[in-house]
Amino acid sequence: MSEQPSYTPPRVWTWEKESGGEFAKINRPVAGATHEKELPVGEHPLQLYSLATPNGVKVTVMLEELLALGIKGAEYDAYPIRITEGDQFCSGFVGVNPNSKIPALVDRSENPPVRVFESGSILLYLAEKFDAFLPADRARRTEAMNWLFWQMGSGPMLGGGFGHFYNYAPEKLEYPIDRFTMEVKRQLDVLDKQLAEQPFVAGDEYTIADMAIWPWYGILVRGALYGAAEFLQVHTYENVCRWADQIALRPAVQRGRMVNRTWGDPEEQLHERHDASDFETKTQDKLAAVLGHS
Repeated sequence: MSEQPSYTPPRVWTWEKESGGEFAKINRPVAGATHEKELPVGEHPLQLYSLATPNGVKVTVMLEELLALGIKGAEYDAYPIRITEGDQFCSGFVGVNPNSKIPALVDRSENPPVRVFESGSILLYLAEKFDAFLPADRARRTEAMNWLFWQMGSGPMLGGGFGHFYNYAPEKLEYPIDRFTMEVKRQLDVLDKQLAEQPFVAGDEYTIADMAIWPWYGILVRGALYGAAEFLQVHTYENVCRWADQIALRPAVQRGRMVNRTWGDPEEQLHERHDASDFETKTQDKLAAVLGHS
């Protein structure tokens, strides 16, 4: 690997150019709205504004799992927030999440409506609202919360750290790739040892901890994140692989991965979700077929 020139930081940093590779246009050093635009509102109690990134998938999986239990209050409308086009900086979205990150949820069954942002906060809100996927026993509940917050703290090392420098950065740099590879492999080892003793991350029950961790680490070991499966030798984490494959078989997980997905196979893309029947009639392949016959 060729040597990179050293960088000496200036005394005061100034924002003079975009940076961040593929996602450069979503990065800026200030908060707030860049343009006025209201968010759409559907007919269901819950309004989700998201994208099928790992953080977005956490919430759509949770909502689909709640609906699979027959909890009608969990019906939702899901609208895509196209982050590469700057949707997250419109005034409507900033009003729901001042941090301009997906996912964001509005619970319109409450008066006044309640905004919920940050994926972990949304999972916890829904679990408490519907009394599901979070144990009632204090010790078991705490263990699930331990692992929920483990993901919230560890995920940036995998995504913004390893994923960025290994996959998205305009230049491949040895130091950050090595640094974050070591950390991600350590995290996988933590999970592997935990899952050696039990079927799910927090014990015998499937909880919001699994829903938070799977879209990142489960997808990673299944070879669908950053093209890094061989590089990280993910097959060596056998317990994580077993757990990831087990969760991938859940119908609600399969549906949740499709919601607000705007890339990949057309049959796996459901840009907006307003009804359970949308999975059968409004994926991109079905919409294209209708347009082709019109």
